[in-house]
Amino acid sequence: MSFDLKLHAYRLLMDEPFFAALSRKIEKRASTAIPTAGVRVCPDTAQFEMIYNPEFFASLSEEHVKGVLKHEFYHLIFEHVTSRKPEGVKPMVWNICADLAINSHLVGELPEMACIPGGPNFEELPLGKSAEWYLANFPERPESEDSEDGEGEPGDGEPGEGQPGSFDDHSGWDDAGQSPEQQAANQMAKERLKQAMKQAAQEASQSPNGWGSVSGELKQEIIKRLETKVDWKKVLRYFIKTSQRANRRSSVKRINKRYAYIHPGKKTQRQAKIAIAIDQSGSVSNDMLESFFGELNKLAKLAEFTVIPFDTEVDASKVYTWKKGASRTAERVMCGGTCFDAPTEYVNNNNFDGVIILTDMEAPKPKRCKAQRMWMTDERGASRPYFKTNEKVIQID
Repeated sequence: MSFDLKLHAYRLLMDEPFFAALSRKIEKRASTAIPTAGVRVCPDTAQFEMIYNPEFFASLSEEHVKGVLKHEFYHLIFEHVTSRKPEGVKPMVWNICADLAINSHLVGELPEMACIPGGPNFEELPLGKSAEWYLANFPERPESEDSEDGEGEPGDGEPGEGQPGSFDDHSGWDDAGQSPEQQAANQMAKERLKQAMKQAAQEASQSPNGWGSVSGELKQEIIKRLETKVDWKKVLRYFIKTSQRANRRSSVKRINKRYAYIHPGKKTQRQAKIAIAIDQSGSVSNDMLESFFGELNKLAKLAEFTVIPFDTEVDASKVYTWKKGASRTAERVMCGGTCFDAPTEYVNNNNFDGVIILTDMEAPKPKRCKAQRMWMTDERGASRPYFKTNEKVIQID
């Protein structure tokens, strides 16, 4: 029996404008490798993605399909995927608590297997609390029901018959064992989700159906979450690592996996060619310059930078290479207005992999950049930019 997720997402659009707008920003991938569904951060793209089992969805009623989709989106909204799991807590217990927090808002919309405050096994728990609250008040259970064999993610050992458990897949969530690259990807995904939620909130506010089934209290919580900040240093680090390009060359020292000892193998070297364009106008504060340079001194261990000071133009005599491993202090070498076309043209003409522009965003929108481009700015520049862009705009604290 087939399941058309796009059809159901369209139906969701009819009466749930907020979730529908958010759904369009989430990558979706069918797979029978998981029993139900789950959300995670894809480490390769730093995008949130939803993996779903079409056979599971095909077995559900229309109302339950909608409920499960909303359940997965709530995991993203509440930052369960990218927030560190509490230390010393069994994974399945935390997973159940995360589900209890979400399912408080989805009573009557989910399959019977879902954990609901006030429902089977959780009769004493009230609705509407956070995952942390449910963890602190999690009901004690007999040792046989709370053994290690019953803990873990779906696919790693399901709870025994009659035991409560999370009905969706929580693997790939943030934990202490994640690599620095995955943690940086989580930060980038959180920033992208924040932008997607802002757009979804705007669409919902302008829709005749408003926010749909989202309660007024939950609406305020979502709006409050949109005011939170991400770790700009981790985002900057991730941008630099993902801007790296591969240089491949033949090497007789490597065995060719397809034609062993007939053709030479390939040796891959990765080196990022990053441009750092620094707005020299007086409205860019010295504090922001010093914070930015302080982090670049750490990131110089990873890559070599080309620093491009600019105002209304780029003075090639003031462009310099920040050697890998070197340390520098913040400096201002030009003054005047601001034109973003100037550094963009320089980057386009010199074959860079990525460009980071430090600015207050107070200038017209520039032309298209051939390299990956990201903007670093202050609170005012991030909240009230002179122009709109789909590129990443990161606030420096």
